[in-house]
Amino acid sequence: MLRRLYDWTMNLAAGRHADKALAGVAFVESSFFPIPPDLLLIPMVLADRSKAWRYAAIATVASVLGGIFGYLIGAFLFEEAAKPILEFYGAMDKFDEFKTWYADWGAWIVFTAGLTPFPYKVITIASGVTSLDFFVFIAASVVARGLRFFVVAGLLYWIGPPIREFIERRLGLVFTVFVVLLIGGFVAIRFLV
Repeated sequence: MLRRLYDWTMNLAAGRHADKALAGVAFVESSFFPIPPDLLLIPMVLADRSKAWRYAAIATVASVLGGIFGYLIGAFLFEEAAKPILEFYGAMDKFDEFKTWYADWGAWIVFTAGLTPFPYKVITIASGVTSLDFFVFIAASVVARGLRFFVVAGLLYWIGPPIREFIERRLGLVFTVFVVLLIGGFVAIRFLV
């Protein structure tokens, strides 16, 4: 089953709608969707390394635009949309404490979350709820998301074939590590936010 999912993703990554799929996933991941765009970015770069920088740019722009959408959800729809999303991710318990931290460290929080497996959508919504300066939010998001996606694309560009071979030989291990990182991000929300 894992092999079929991998093959399907690789076919999608090489298809003509890959750019749109990557942009869509990057956008929704930054505002409410739990699956990171790396799941498409990595196979897309491995499928066509000559487009690595283009794919990184698409992921960055779409992710920042999705982050702006998350910011707006937090700023204008807290009760209707943001609160249920934060409750879903278990982030409401410590939210008041988090708002205090945000006043002092907001830009660094956005930057750190943009680079790590920490669910970025929680940070984009929190930025809107806490009224983090919008331009500071955008600047931190562009730098963090750009750094994240361009580093991934760059590594895959320069050492792509061995990585692809490693992934294909050790698909179970790679999948397990991904799931651990994803769950670790959600666990981090529970205990850090």
